[in-house]
Amino acid sequence: MIAGHTAPQGEREAFGALLLGYYEDDDLVCAGKVGTGFDDETLKDLGERLAEREQEECPFEDGDGAGGKGVHWVAPELVAQIGFTEWTEDHRLRHPRFLGLRRDKKAKDVVREAPGKRA
Repeated sequence: MIAGHTAPQGEREAFGALLLGYYEDDDLVCAGKVGTGFDDETLKDLGERLAEREQEECPFEDGDGAGGKGVHWVAPELVAQIGFTEWTEDHRLRHPRFLGLRRDKKAKDVVREAPGKRA
């Protein structure tokens, strides 16, 4: 699920990378960032959706989430379909790529999944 985004850099518009998370029990845990897989139309549309959900507080339970300069937090409501190769030892996505938004899955249903598994 999408919990925030970084500011765009260079010629990219709307946002740079999405900050992703999943639920472990009732806690939202950071899964890392994804900055690839977006076309111009997706950047514009998703950028508008993110702006509507912006909030000041970090939604991750432990305050972790690759925060820092240029990070914008959002209410964790949008579910992203992410392709990736594996989980790292620190439970982050390796080689993530954005595949689209999921409209058939609720944000609270997003849990850590194995690569190649689709829910």
